[in-house]
This record gives sequence, structure tokens and C-alpha cells, in this order.
Amino acid sequence: MSNRGAKISRQTAETTIVVELDIDGSGVCEISTGVGFFDHMLSHIARHGYFNLTVQANGDLEVDAQHTVEDVGIVLGQALQEAVGDKRGIARFGLAACPMDEALVIAALDFAGRAHLSYQLSLPAPRVGQFDTELVREFFAALTANAGISLHLTQQAGVNTHHIIESAFKSFARALDQATRLDLRSEDVPSTKGRL
Repeated sequence: MSNRGAKISRQTAETTIVVELDIDGSGVCEISTGVGFFDHMLSHIARHGYFNLTVQANGDLEVDAQHTVEDVGIVLGQALQEAVGDKRGIARFGLAACPMDEALVIAALDFAGRAHLSYQLSLPAPRVGQFDTELVREFFAALTANAGISLHLTQQAGVNTHHIIESAFKSFARALDQATRLDLRSEDVPSTKGRL
């Protein structure tokens, strides 16, 4: 693991989550949450963000996937926050639009230490496989709150729910990759305040 990495664990009565993240990776991932579609989306974060990512989650899936998905968002957000440290030298902002067939979602983010989620996705189907599509919002809300990221997800097009969600995750990954990259022009914190 590079010096911009983190390993975070969280255990509750509902879930046990372990996330290992290396920002300066190559897109290698090992994901196991028990929720197949969610695993697929998390792998897009690793692959398209060029992060090395391990996620091991055991949750009360006999209830539903809510606790597992939300708690993975919490722990991944905490890992991101720890991995970027004081944010010296990072680009801070990211913007990406990754089409998935007819679907297009734009992700714009600011790694500023202030959490905000603007979620403008319209998902026609309530489920993709066994995955409740309302959990997409819950995941990003938990991640942004714990990472201190301001994230705007704006859907431009799309009628297939799987495609819309996949476009959102890929765009988020690319924007996050941009925001966490080191900018060789400066080793300072990218803020007029001197801290983020």
C-alpha cells in the first residue's frame, strides 16, 4: 500500500465491514458484500478510479441490503478521508461524464471537507436483480458524509436503470480519481483558507 492508503473496519450488530483502499493503485479490487449488483458497482469505482480496493462485508441480508450498502458507504468514505490526509497537493475538484449506452450521468465533486450530496437520478425500476435501487442514494449519502465530499450526480439521459446506475458509479470514479490526483504545480492545500 502506498502512503496514500487506509484500512478501516466497522462492526455493529447489523454489519461487519473491512475496507482497504490505496488511492495510488492500478484498479485492482477484491469485493465481497453478498450483494452481487453492488459488488459490480464497487468494482467500477476501483477500476475506473485506478484505486486498489478491498471490501469485505457481512451484513444482515436476511433483512435486506440497506445496512450493508449504507455501512460500506460509511467505511469507504472514512477510508477516503484518511487516505488523502491533509489534502496537500491534491487537485481537489473532479468532473466526469461516462456514458453507458443510452444513459449519461455527470459527476462533479469537491474534496473540500464539507459533505453535500445533490442526487438527481431518476431510476425507473425499483430493483436490479435483488438490489433495491433506492440504495444507490443511501450509499452516496453515507460516502459523502464520511469522506467530506461535495458531490453532484446529474442524470442527462437514460431509460435503463442498470445503465443509469452504472454511468453514475463510473462517472463518480473518474471524478474522484481527478480530485485525488497530486498536482505537481503545488504542494500546498488547494484552498485560500490554507486548510480543507
